[in-house]
Amino acid sequence: MIGATWLDQQLIGGGKGLGELGFGGDTRQALQQRADFLVEQGLAEKRGQRVTLARNLLGTLRNRELAQAAQDIATEIGLEHRPLSDGQRVAGIYRRNVMLASGRYAMLDDGMGFSLVPWRPVIEQRLGQQIAAPVRGGGVSWEIGRQRGVSV
Repeated sequence: MIGATWLDQQLIGGGKGLGELGFGGDTRQALQQRADFLVEQGLAEKRGQRVTLARNLLGTLRNRELAQAAQDIATEIGLEHRPLSDGQRVAGIYRRNVMLASGRYAMLDDGMGFSLVPWRPVIEQRLGQQIAAPVRGGGVSWEIGRQRGVSV
């Protein structure tokens, strides 16, 4: 899986607190397999038993997963994906949410393209309706009606 997972967070933290038997042993084996996958993807280097993770690993994994999901959706619905940039205001009809390993995203359709933005429960009641969100620091601040919504 290309997205940022719980295993990646454990790798970053060194897998501390995991036992050797049962769940802990299974998790250690999964961590080893995940590290091997990251090495294959060019996101980690292995030197003996030591694994060095790429800088900003979680962000890189999240971005790769989001790009793949956007490409899949674009193929499915025939609209162009519009990536977000900081300071931009994104608006569109909230069509659906998309669950990825890196988190849940809302698909906003502006009629000519779509954007994937971080989802929050506050917008779920607006499915099928126009919503807007200014992008700040990689997150969004949902504007529901005339009020400001929850910041993410």
